[in-house]
Amino acid sequence: MENIVNLCKRRGFIWQGSEIYGGMSGTWDYGPLGTALKRNIMQAWWQYWVEDREDMYGIDAAIIMNPRTWVASGHTATFSDPLVECKFCHNRFRADKLGNFGANVTTEELVTAKVKCPVCGKIDWSEVKQFNMMFETKVGATGNDVAYLRPETAQGIFTNYRNVVDTMYPDLPFGLCQQGKAFRNEISPRDFVFRSREFEQMEIEYFINPKTWEADFEKLLNDCHEFLEQIIGLPKDLIHELDVTEEDRAHYSRRTIDIEFDYPIGREELMGIAYRTDFDLSNIQRESGKNMEYTIKGTTEKFIPHVIEPSFGVERLLMAVLTSAYTEDEIAGEKRTLLKLPEHLAPFRSCVSPLLKNKPELVAKAQEVYQTLRQKYHNVTWDDSGNIGKRYRKQDEIGTPKCIVIDFDTIEDNTVTIRDRDTTKQIRTPISDL
Repeated sequence: MENIVNLCKRRGFIWQGSEIYGGMSGTWDYGPLGTALKRNIMQAWWQYWVEDREDMYGIDAAIIMNPRTWVASGHTATFSDPLVECKFCHNRFRADKLGNFGANVTTEELVTAKVKCPVCGKIDWSEVKQFNMMFETKVGATGNDVAYLRPETAQGIFTNYRNVVDTMYPDLPFGLCQQGKAFRNEISPRDFVFRSREFEQMEIEYFINPKTWEADFEKLLNDCHEFLEQIIGLPKDLIHELDVTEEDRAHYSRRTIDIEFDYPIGREELMGIAYRTDFDLSNIQRESGKNMEYTIKGTTEKFIPHVIEPSFGVERLLMAVLTSAYTEDEIAGEKRTLLKLPEHLAPFRSCVSPLLKNKPELVAKAQEVYQTLRQKYHNVTWDDSGNIGKRYRKQDEIGTPKCIVIDFDTIEDNTVTIRDRDTTKQIRTPISDL
């Protein structure tokens, strides 16, 4: 994990948030390469779940919502984690993560288990308290109206369910998809971008007839595996399903599958899929007084749809992609670091270089090829720094699949050398075939 974090900082993928001022815990800034990788992952998700399907619709709801949203959803009352403070050094921790405890862990359990403070080593704990993780803010000219930064994107989907039904007239089953920022005041952000206070989600609320929930659940679960394994390219043997037991499920869920991934930090949740029944729409109907029923077309049959929710965290998916891609090997006796990123996810599709940057005829021809490829593919980079070997190593490390080199033979026959990142093999091909 340390090697991945160092690579991300050194090559401009991910930096600590506000690093120049000493940083801010739980926040991360994305550099040029990290931004490109992140956007490619999000676009792959959008294309698979929205653009390539006829039963999905995209929306983009506001981050700051009417506070009644969070009353109806239960977040105001129950969206909390157990907080405990070491009385000796006054550091605060999420109590259930100090050992193998549940969300309702008590101080007595910590003391009985002889749990030591991770900072000072003392066993002197305060009373465990429930800490609401929503970020509170003030809105309006007077600054007296309390609102919250959304802790999830899902509620923006639920609150717009009626609008979509009335404007798009979709047939059941159908899904609403959203990508966007979410905010949680995590007690102890940790493990690079895995658990942070500001992050992005990609969520689907799939509205169904409750009579078919089991078949619909299995279909969506299979789709999640196809997306992770076939579209994103995560190794199948690193992906695992955890059928969450009733006592560990959210109160609204009748079934939840956590899809876990073998990260360098251990096996952790990558995403989840939950059968939320009609919990959310029924709460909205009660709180708003608006009818959330769906009428089956051509009939008088009405009911509040049930919901299946596949929920993806962008950062956790990006961290899984980096984990899978990070490779160390040896070329001609020298250690090499590379990212074996799929071509459609890599920040750059290819890199164009002149063999020598002090030969005007090579530079001019290389620029011609470079500009042509940029117009066609956009995500193409230029590199003429150092010798050609150093350029290869740099492009390998940032995951560029192909390096295209213009040499003296190019001037004679309009062919170029293409080097493959993973195998380091080189072939010559006409420029017209690029």
